Amino acid sequence: MFPKDIEDLALAVLAAARAGGVTIATAESCTGGLVAGALTEIAGSSDVVTCGFVTYSNAAKQALLGVPAALLEAHGAVSEQTARAMADGALAASGAGLTVAITGIAGPGGGSEAKPVGLVHFAAARSGVPTLAREMRFGDIGRSAVRLASVRTALEMLLETLA
Repeated sequence: MFPKDIEDLALAVLAAARAGGVTIATAESCTGGLVAGALTEIAGSSDVVTCGFVTYSNAAKQALLGVPAALLEAHGAVSEQTARAMADGALAASGAGLTVAITGIAGPGGGSEAKPVGLVHFAAARSGVPTLAREMRFGDIGRSAVRLASVRTALEMLLETLA
């Protein structure tokens, strides 16, 4: 279902999580659950993956992940602050040991000069470890390509956080 490189990354994440005794949850907006899908595409992943939150709307980000309305108002849904709040909220709501959050503009519309199509913010949160945040500007490479590139980045960040 997923390209081989994404499958390989998902396998590596699951192996590292098992080795560390860490469970994983995802908090996804523009990827719509693709990161959780890549992980759960691997047979036996249920011992590592606890759940995934698809919080496409601001209301869902607030209700399911506890992202403050004031934060969304001040910084917007596509921001480092929101990605961090999503990751931290998923950590609290899921009981998992590690989460990754993704929020961005996959296109083809919805971009602006300040926040163009292809801008995606990520955060990986782990109990007792500083939250890792990353901004990627993939460009207007097409909706599917932005989403798959985001899955790759999210899986790489999970691996980095597990190291």
